[in-house]
Amino acid sequence: MRIVAVIPARLGSSRFPGKPLAPLLGRPMIEHVFRRTALCAQLDAVYVATCDEEIRSVVEAFGGTVIMTSARHERASERVAEAAERIAADIVVMIQGDEPMITPEMIVAACAPMLQDPSVACVNLVRRIGSQAEYVDRNTIKVVMNVHGDALYFSRAPIPAIDFTHVEHSSAFKQVCVIPFRRESLREFARLAPTPLERAESIDMLRVLEHGGRVRLVETEVDTHAVDTIEDLRRVEALMQNDLLIRRYDEPRARAEARR
Repeated sequence: MRIVAVIPARLGSSRFPGKPLAPLLGRPMIEHVFRRTALCAQLDAVYVATCDEEIRSVVEAFGGTVIMTSARHERASERVAEAAERIAADIVVMIQGDEPMITPEMIVAACAPMLQDPSVACVNLVRRIGSQAEYVDRNTIKVVMNVHGDALYFSRAPIPAIDFTHVEHSSAFKQVCVIPFRRESLREFARLAPTPLERAESIDMLRVLEHGGRVRLVETEVDTHAVDTIEDLRRVEALMQNDLLIRRYDEPRARAEARR
């Protein structure tokens, strides 16, 4: 079973232009995502998929591998699907380039249902929402699930309808953008027509659900924060000041050199 990770990245974010190259603790954010992903021993390879030559230059300068893709993609999953056509893989893990706090354990957890159950074609990590501010933030993608652990709906609106001040909020979850696909399910995603709710919410996974597909959800206890705004970047930088994984960034390179 060959498992690879693909990190989609582009400079033209409407909310934070140039986000992948934003400096974070002395490195471009995309470098943190790449190096932390590469620490996962379960992965056979890690790639950045981009349409921007500037991102390509930066990634190749720190030793990463880049696959150039079309500039026409509206969805990150479509960019990953194009890149995956040039990669030998059974499972393709999409890891958003704005998740600089990702850990190897998160990737292992996300892939586990696919390795245990051949009927699972797509998985999303989720994390319990711990604050009212995060619950109402439109940049936080909320998700509700059925009793089998599969997604019912994703939304930027606060769902389910709960009151953080009066009731238990353990049922409120956010999407964490570590998303494994089986190769054929990723191809199918790219072939499917975009859907009304996908467009309205600007959430890739709704295309899967609206076409009758299934998305298995896996809860992570890792407290991660995606970067959607400059304020998020500052918050994440403070949280990562003493991050022990940063000290391990050169481990994959050292292992590769030792094998030569």
